[in-house]
Amino acid sequence: MIRVLLADDQTLVRAGFRSILSDEDDIEVVAEAATGEAAIAGAREHRPDVVLMDIRMPELDGLEATRRIAGDPALGDVKVIILTTFDLDDYVYGALRAGASGFLVKDTEPAELIHAVRVVARGDALIAPSITRRLIAEFAGRVKRPEPGPELNALTEREREVMTLVASGLSNDEIAARLVLSPATAKTHVSRIMTKLGVRDRAQLVIIAYEAGMITPGWLTP
Repeated sequence: MIRVLLADDQTLVRAGFRSILSDEDDIEVVAEAATGEAAIAGAREHRPDVVLMDIRMPELDGLEATRRIAGDPALGDVKVIILTTFDLDDYVYGALRAGASGFLVKDTEPAELIHAVRVVARGDALIAPSITRRLIAEFAGRVKRPEPGPELNALTEREREVMTLVASGLSNDEIAARLVLSPATAKTHVSRIMTKLGVRDRAQLVIIAYEAGMITPGWLTP
């Protein structure tokens, strides 16, 4: 059972998401929050698998709430999906850097919402990779890139190759097919890369790949 916490200051939005998700046999909404502080408290109390987090909330915004959840070792298994609208796209890159596993627009189709929750809960792909790539490609150029850490030097040539493919939005199966590996081997490579770089999920690998200059927007395919 996938446990979900809904964090949004609009009661109707939470009710709509709860109605959609509660109809699924493998998803349970365990808590709701109307503020960023309440979202953090709810994550600590209920330990959900996924938090659907609105960016704009009173007291503490979703970006900072995401950063605190991602930075809490006790909440290492909690994944955050940022809820945004197209006029707030500037926040998306920062949200992923803060530790979010991906994002959804608020007017997403019910099937896409359900799929996103399942995908992030199992941690094996980004949400809507094509959209994520376009947004990161657009906004990565606007932020100052920090110097890449020495951890990248610990990656083998194969691991760097796999990381580049992860950053393009490929799943483990797609990486396996591209590199003529078994899916299990591809998954092992991804897990080792995440361990070496100390990141929570694949979304963070995308950010690191951009910031380290391993991949550029023009390199990506739609």
